[in-house]
Amino acid sequence: MTRRSAKITIAALALAVASAVGVSCARSERAAMQPSACEPGAAPVVDSVLLAFLSKARAAHHKADLAEASGDVAGAIAALESLTGGARPGGETPLPEVSEVLSDTYARLADLRSTRGEYDTGLRDVDAGLGLAKETTYFRGHLFEVRGLVEERRAKSLPEGADRERARKAAMDAFDEAVRIQDQVISSALGDAGAR
Repeated sequence: MTRRSAKITIAALALAVASAVGVSCARSERAAMQPSACEPGAAPVVDSVLLAFLSKARAAHHKADLAEASGDVAGAIAALESLTGGARPGGETPLPEVSEVLSDTYARLADLRSTRGEYDTGLRDVDAGLGLAKETTYFRGHLFEVRGLVEERRAKSLPEGADRERARKAAMDAFDEAVRIQDQVISSALGDAGAR
């Protein structure tokens, strides 16, 4: 992952933290059945577990950035695994914000592992992320983009032959799927404005 991609990831995490306050207010309002808790002027109820998880995610990605910048890919992977292997708000059915952060983290893990030639492990990370990013979102499209990157790196590592061609085809198929998903995300967001 490039330093620019890591900064984009951190920015996305920061945005998730900022939006969590409003989301948690609506969630706690339903749970407590106290509509006045989120009225203007009232102090919002904050989901402290979600905020703690998102803060942990940002710290793990910053730690991974530092490790990666010093050439310590194993350290970067370990920092990210502290997030994917830890407790998560919502448990087996994580909150949407948690699923997005984790799927993005799995994408970064796959990218890092593939730089070390760990293609199969990287693809397992992609699959774990896809298990969380089931809807047509940027995060699902990004996981397919990373799947393509892993297969492209695998192809470059192989001698000319059938295995190399299979890896190239798998990369192209994954990139095609990433483009298809991101086109859907863009079209959905733009609606009629995108048709102009």
